[in-house]
Amino acid sequence: MTDSCVLDLHDVDGTRTEAVGGKGAHLGALSRIEGIRVPDGFCVTTDAFRRIIAQAPSLDARLDQLSRLDPDDREAVRTLSAEIRRTIEEIPFPDGLATEITRALGRLGAGAAYAVRSSATAEDLPTASFAGQQDTYLNIVGQAEVLRHVSRCWASLFTERAVIYRRRNGIDHRTVRMAVVVQRMVLPDASGILFTADPVTGNRKTATVDAGFGLGEALVSGLVNPDVFTVRHGEVVARTIAAKQRAIHALPGGGTREVEIDPRQQERPALTDEQAVRLVDLGRRIEAHFGRPQDIEWCLADDDFQIVQSRPITTLFPIPEAGDQEHHVYVSVGHQQMMTDPMKPLGYSMWQLTAMVAMHEAGGRLFVDVTQRLASPESRAALLDVMGKGDPLVRDALETVLDRDGLLPPAPDAAPGGPSAHGDAVPDGPEPCIVPELIERSRGSVAALERDIRTKSGPALFDFLLEAFEEHRRVLGDPLNFRAIMAGMEATWWLNDQLLEWLGEKNAADTLTLSAPGNITSEMGLALLDVADVVRPRPEVVAFLRDAESVDDAVFLDELAKVPGGPEARDAIEGYLGRYGMRCAGEIDITRPRWSECPTTLAPAILDNVRNFGPGAAEQRFEQGRQKALHKEQDVLTRLRALPDGDRKADEAKRMIDRVRAFIGYREYPKYGIVSRYFVYKQALMAEAERLVRAGVLAEKEDAFYLTFQELRDVVRSDEADHRLIGERKDAYRSYLALTPPRVLTSDGEAVSGAYRRDDVPDGALAGVPVSAGTVEGRARVVLDMAQADLEGGDILVTAFTDPSWSTLFVGIAGLVTEVGGLMTHGAVIAREYGLPAVVGVAGATRLIRDGQRIRVHGTDGYIELLP
Repeated sequence: MTDSCVLDLHDVDGTRTEAVGGKGAHLGALSRIEGIRVPDGFCVTTDAFRRIIAQAPSLDARLDQLSRLDPDDREAVRTLSAEIRRTIEEIPFPDGLATEITRALGRLGAGAAYAVRSSATAEDLPTASFAGQQDTYLNIVGQAEVLRHVSRCWASLFTERAVIYRRRNGIDHRTVRMAVVVQRMVLPDASGILFTADPVTGNRKTATVDAGFGLGEALVSGLVNPDVFTVRHGEVVARTIAAKQRAIHALPGGGTREVEIDPRQQERPALTDEQAVRLVDLGRRIEAHFGRPQDIEWCLADDDFQIVQSRPITTLFPIPEAGDQEHHVYVSVGHQQMMTDPMKPLGYSMWQLTAMVAMHEAGGRLFVDVTQRLASPESRAALLDVMGKGDPLVRDALETVLDRDGLLPPAPDAAPGGPSAHGDAVPDGPEPCIVPELIERSRGSVAALERDIRTKSGPALFDFLLEAFEEHRRVLGDPLNFRAIMAGMEATWWLNDQLLEWLGEKNAADTLTLSAPGNITSEMGLALLDVADVVRPRPEVVAFLRDAESVDDAVFLDELAKVPGGPEARDAIEGYLGRYGMRCAGEIDITRPRWSECPTTLAPAILDNVRNFGPGAAEQRFEQGRQKALHKEQDVLTRLRALPDGDRKADEAKRMIDRVRAFIGYREYPKYGIVSRYFVYKQALMAEAERLVRAGVLAEKEDAFYLTFQELRDVVRSDEADHRLIGERKDAYRSYLALTPPRVLTSDGEAVSGAYRRDDVPDGALAGVPVSAGTVEGRARVVLDMAQADLEGGDILVTAFTDPSWSTLFVGIAGLVTEVGGLMTHGAVIAREYGLPAVVGVAGATRLIRDGQRIRVHGTDGYIELLP
């Protein structure tokens, strides 16, 4: 062999991942950090693995077969991966490789004990740790045994768990190579794991040490409960000492065994406080070197710490960059906008440029810094009130930060933060005639944008867009626009508060707002019923829509027109897209495909409407809701007049009922205007991206999504793109998909979720926010992707969040449950308009409720019962 397949660990650094795998590269880098001790050893490189695999051509066919398996087919994965492992373990070492390994062992001590550890190239990465996916063998004694376990490490690249992990993280089996790390065995008094950030809360200032006696495998395998030390600012602030009944020790002739600990020693701490603090100091040094929080495996022998592994903690939510060392508190924008998925860089940068307040990106999500508003007694109460109406869990999370951290002044007992919609007084409001005026202004602004942008391209387009963003913010920030939105919301709050006080009736406004006029989002759902009316009597069209997934979106409407009855169906869908085609799931992200770009997305909803409704359902449903609201109004007013001072109460209620029906529908229009403008922006930017593809600057037009607006502007100006950056952004986006954004995030990295402080929820029920009155029982349909919805009449939709695009499904369901939302978010407003009992803000709903399970939704009281 001319090229060495064995590298001394001290000759390896963090740039050698392709040669020595993630674990080997990290250990090599660790060995170079001053003050950090790493057991001596060497790496058998990935080149050796490639040579081994080349000796078994039959593996190619098996790897092809493995890549085609469904990762959920555990039996097939188990069988095929076992065959691959056996094949690898039976391959003889190439000439010279065994000699290289034994020579390296001789330098370290041929008779010593060794740890033989897998080190894959897709391992210990910033976006996927692969912790525990491949195998490690401890206390291996003798050259022959070391060689045998090197083969076993190679084979462990294809353990069932590793195969499934790669598939679910989108990593091709063929792109991963295996190196093996061989290190002198440490025989520790104690060992364990150090997290340099709290793995539960995410707090970067708090470190957690898990410790036990003997080898760390006792902790990893769950054989014993560890001692747990919490260290903050150089001192142990909490400790839990476990009864450690068993430990794993090395045997003199090789291998390990489980031993019982003397009962007198079981509750002795595995570390002293001084040792725990010293270990965390070492961890901070390692964290600083790698630039991110670390999950560190350590051993303690003769009061000397040795580090045997360090990997990034991949489950922590990133922290927005603040540019200072001050304490900051951030609130999630996604929880307010009902879209908690990550956004691509072009998407979040466009939202930042058009938003009315400064927003900070982290983990592909946007956050607003509310530190100053919390710190000021004048603004704190108003902020908490607004947050509570949008999502009570956000308010509770903010109050938790205020109460516990003590970093901000405590909220005063009573601090008026502006006009309140509560109490007997009827709030003043604008005249209803402003609603059509505002709608016409918005339409005119969008029309002018569409007209003026047609002639813009290249750098001039970006200059034009920056001016268009100013107009965007001007329209959105019009004080009259805000007054119209608040008029409907304040009327709703007033009615609910006063009718509860006067009549003892909860959420009476839910019925009074049924079929309120002018709600663009509820009209969008009803309009798809009209499309279904065109499709229903045409069986060939129904059959075509059932197979819509196999039709390319670019030709979908043209192909539809070729089937009998197709031209009429095409015209109906095109008419629908003409008004609503700029919408889509996750529409605040400009990079998401719009319905006009992917019309096949609408096919499942149209087919549900064909199956579940008869002709004329849109008009019938709207009129039924209107009549229910009228009857409710008459009932309320009659009951009020029978009360003391009833005529005054009835007159005030009538004024507010008229106001809520005049204004509540407008609540949805500004978002429609924003999304309409976004679609115009997107079409112009995609034309530029297509030009860049034709010029060879971008590989595909969607690469533009992974650049911020300013970065894309620079690419257009220079005709040069950083493809490495684009690749890194794609990897980062994929990693962000696995993260759950917190409602509230601090600059220490602590994710605060909030809780419901309620004693009126039955045992076993799931608490949430009551947003649309009524009780309904039915089959839960857990839907995470609107395009995959398959709903029948009477079903209850359970999902993470809904934005306006989901309203096309609301017409066919009996109730709604979401994980995110508040009283005035889109799903709540539309649920009330359609008369659907709804509870939102139900933490973990899509995980705790099984698809197909029967549930009972208490929309008036705000909880979900799980039925047998």
